[in-house]
Amino acid sequence: MDRRSFLLSAGSLPVASYLKGLSSLSASDETYVRSGRGGRLWTIGNRFVERTITFDSQGLATQSWKHKVTGTDFMTQPFTGEPNEKYESGDEFSFQANDVMVHGHSGRNQTHFQFLSSKTEAAAPAGKRLQVVLRMDTLPLDISVSYSVYANHPVIRKALAVKNRGDRAIVLSHMAIEDLPIRVGPPQDQVVFASYGVLPREIFFTGRAEDCLIVQKNAKTSEGMAILNEAPGWTKRTDLTGWGKGISVGYDTDIFPFERKLNPGETFTTAGSSVAFFIQDSGFHDPHWVIPTYASEVLQKKGGGFRSPWFGNTWEPFFQNYDEEDVANVLPIAAGLGLDIFTLDTGWSNDYAENELNAKKFPAGFTGIRSQFDKNRMGLGLWAPLVVVSNESKIYKEHPEWTMRDYQGKEKTATFPGPHDRVMCLDSPYRQVAADRLNKLIENQNAKYLKIDLTTVFNAYGEAPGCHATGHYHDNWSQSLIGIYEGIRFVTDEIYAKHPDVLLDLTFELWGQKHIIDYGLLAAGDLDWMSNVDDQSSYSAGPLQVRTLLYQRAMAIPADTMLIGNLRATTPDIEEHFATAMASAPVLLGDLRKLTPGQIHWYRTKIDWFKELRSAVPLNQGFFPLGTWRQPNRSEWDGYARLSRSGEGVLVLFKNQCSSQHAHVVLPAFPSGDFSLRSVLTDRPLRQARGSEIVRGIDFAFEEPHSVEIIEIRKRNA
Repeated sequence: MDRRSFLLSAGSLPVASYLKGLSSLSASDETYVRSGRGGRLWTIGNRFVERTITFDSQGLATQSWKHKVTGTDFMTQPFTGEPNEKYESGDEFSFQANDVMVHGHSGRNQTHFQFLSSKTEAAAPAGKRLQVVLRMDTLPLDISVSYSVYANHPVIRKALAVKNRGDRAIVLSHMAIEDLPIRVGPPQDQVVFASYGVLPREIFFTGRAEDCLIVQKNAKTSEGMAILNEAPGWTKRTDLTGWGKGISVGYDTDIFPFERKLNPGETFTTAGSSVAFFIQDSGFHDPHWVIPTYASEVLQKKGGGFRSPWFGNTWEPFFQNYDEEDVANVLPIAAGLGLDIFTLDTGWSNDYAENELNAKKFPAGFTGIRSQFDKNRMGLGLWAPLVVVSNESKIYKEHPEWTMRDYQGKEKTATFPGPHDRVMCLDSPYRQVAADRLNKLIENQNAKYLKIDLTTVFNAYGEAPGCHATGHYHDNWSQSLIGIYEGIRFVTDEIYAKHPDVLLDLTFELWGQKHIIDYGLLAAGDLDWMSNVDDQSSYSAGPLQVRTLLYQRAMAIPADTMLIGNLRATTPDIEEHFATAMASAPVLLGDLRKLTPGQIHWYRTKIDWFKELRSAVPLNQGFFPLGTWRQPNRSEWDGYARLSRSGEGVLVLFKNQCSSQHAHVVLPAFPSGDFSLRSVLTDRPLRQARGSEIVRGIDFAFEEPHSVEIIEIRKRNA
């Protein structure tokens, strides 16, 4: 079947007719769970996707999983191509409990399940959730399997909850939330992209820390699936099995092995696994629409309405060497630029793990600081370490037993700031102390944002992971790994319970890898200070490296959650710096006192423009990298488009030092309509364009002396 025929057919039903029928559905009909066969068969879906699950004597199984736009059943795609090839149900889920391997549906089971119950409930936002509860007959475990679907998203999401109803602890390991022979087509037609869904890989592949999104596409039809693993940080593992046979989505088994002790009466709820269907370059079915919209509306902590503030920060150029006078001098300029929150990075406190200001640097204390922020109408942000504490701190002196220990039994010290600071274990009672301290800091100082930083599981600089201490919540090193990530989530949940509007930034060091961000982090916090790029001079690679990090992640991760430091507002050229900063969660550093009045005014007008645009247009719905986006460099142009599904938004092009005076921009998934295109830098209209023209491609000129073009796209009045 050729590509045109594929896109125009869904089995025997034309797509246009199919979607026309769907348009008459009321909002309440957009998601559904239907049951049959005496309550042992369930169908969950919406207008884009449908999954049918059954229970029989062998357990729970997915019978079909259809992309309703095309009619493709991803559970019945050929593997061997033999005429009599049989349907396989797969394991559905799997895990090890003590020494027993449990399969959701398989003849290999060492146990059998009783069906206990099923129920349907609402799933936020605008969705439904099916829960099926099973009971094992050889171990005292109840397993609740949940399947969720959301209005307007071609996605089914799944999670497990395992309850120990016995009187002894049971250890869980080798946990796979989704374990199925689901595929986009025969192996010879499959192509795979890992590392946030953009790096080509082999079809037999294991995804780890940086593979929260893996994309498998049918090269012939351009139909595919995006596999989202929501396990946190290094604990995740996604396997594409057997040279194109299926998928296994869950937790790691070897490098960072998952092991979870389940005490009597305790329930462990897994992270989620989501599978999204798409069709490349086919309107809103394109993954650059499907995944950013789903990730921002469903997986992002504060939902699709979140708009990141503009941030300033003391880290550069002051590092830890700033005082009350420096803050008083910089704050009015930050306010003049239009920044919303200014953060006192490391250097404000007496000791790590204490909430007191350094009295030598800030003789007027927090009263003086707050008065400066109030006067300039700025939100206060504060840097705070989570588990790195001074050896002079009260908590370390009172509870040295909560310190993490290495494999030799020695107390762990932090590479940064230095050997006098200890690393406490979040899989111990310390987690409650940490939550209480940060809650008091927010409450007492009216902080709007916390940058929660430094090593937890381990940092990005080579320290060994995990905790070997005894007497904590974990029995061994491997249990500490997931336990520490659970400790992070415990702390942030405690904070949000008291301060739901505060913004929590979980930095890359805290999450355990350079430049890492994933869905587990988005479940625990709002933002990720994802990097510290070098931007000290015009020779630095600052903006290019920020865009490299952004472009490779922005299909998978909502742009407004990526806070990529450290662009300096003072480093030339300011047009490139502004245009780069507004692509994600915007942050500008540098010694703002060095800006001229003209530069301050320029930043203010552009930041005000962007805030106004973003308040009117949901830019989180689509992100499209352009030009040499896979590896931005000075010899070729790159760029991006941040768009709403109306087609409105912003298109940004960077000439760099390429010889061409034009950029040919093609957006094959751009919506229909009539649009006005305006240059923000020259403040003049560029042209009118139809959506079909943008799909085919338009040339945009780089006008001297500008090496950047920022284009506002708005719909024309009817």
